[in-house]
Order: sequence, then C-alpha cells, then structure tokens
Amino acid sequence: MSMLGRILIVEDDPRDVELTLAALEEYYLTNEVVVTRDGQEALDYLYCRGQFDSRSNENPAVMLLDLKLPKIDGLEVLQQIKSDDHLKVIPVVVLTSSHEEKDMMKSYKLGVNAYVVKPVDFHEFVNAVKELGAFWAIVNEPPPGSMKKNVL
Repeated sequence: MSMLGRILIVEDDPRDVELTLAALEEYYLTNEVVVTRDGQEALDYLYCRGQFDSRSNENPAVMLLDLKLPKIDGLEVLQQIKSDDHLKVIPVVVLTSSHEEKDMMKSYKLGVNAYVVKPVDFHEFVNAVKELGAFWAIVNEPPPGSMKKNVL
C-alpha cells in the first residue's frame, strides 16, 4: 500500500496523461488519480465547484501540473492556489514541454516543488513524486480517518 493519497493530474494531452498514469501504476504510487483537462477544471476540482461540488474537500496529496493548458494556463492555476491559504500546502510538480527559462523562474517564484520538462525520464519523474510523497507523509499529519478511505 502506498503512502501517497490522491494525485491530481492537470494535463490536456491524452498521450501525456496515459504516460503519467502508466509510470505511476508501474511504481504502485497511488490509490487514486484524478485527471482534469484544463486550468478551469483543475480550479473547479480544488475549490469543489461545478461537476466537483459533491467531492469531499480534502486536498490532493500532490498535483502534477502542465503549464500549457486551455482556458486557464498552468501558471495562473499555480498563482491562484499558492495565494490561497487552504490550497498552498499542496505540493506541485510542474510537468511541461516548456524549455522557457521565464516559465521555470516564474514557477519556482510561485512556489512549485519540482519542475520537470517533457519528454521526461520517467524513472527520474517517479523518484521526484516518490520523494514528495515520503516528504508529505512525514511532515504532514493526515486528517483523522483519511487513511482508511481508499481501502476496500
């Protein structure tokens, strides 16, 4: 059983979603993955709005965020969650095809935990997520009862 809870993937490219899911599965990294396809959907998920208004409101254990997204881009999503006291504690890994230094600088300035450029070596990527997961499990106390939720 993995230490990681829910992973939120914010990615509009179906191939990248598949690759990410395959890598996570290969390493048994998660109980539950939620995929959102654009920045608006990601924020709706995080704020429990729209189609996500009935979900339980605990934060994902980690968020994998693409920068080049439809509707609201990844940097704007990042800016919104990092300026929100409830959401800014979510570890964020930017997963992007952008080699632009300004994107990387802005991401780190906004508080990302890791910045990974695609196409990526998935062993490196998975290790980054694993380390975040271990860090998260050690540093943060889970809310009462949250550990049993995904166990059948």
